Amino acid sequence: MDTVLWQTLAGTRGGPNRARVLRALDERPRNANQLADDLDLAYNTARYHLDVLEANGVITSSEQDYGAVYLPSDRTRNHWETVEKILTQVDD
Repeated sequence: MDTVLWQTLAGTRGGPNRARVLRALDERPRNANQLADDLDLAYNTARYHLDVLEANGVITSSEQDYGAVYLPSDRTRNHWETVEKILTQVDD
């Protein structure tokens, strides 16, 4: 999981935005529209990053329908120390 987290959050051009998304979801679960508004992202951009994070098991959703609420996955929570390291490097 550490490798997945590094690659997803820091290893690509979209990593910093995905790190912002994960940080926001750690504060409180949100749906794609709330996340886009809160992070000042286009809805399609927020959706894209949510899809990448979910496909890699970094986040999970409450359901697959419209309005799904996203939050960090249990696997991510179990590796939160790695997430914190990545977030500090992405912020630099």
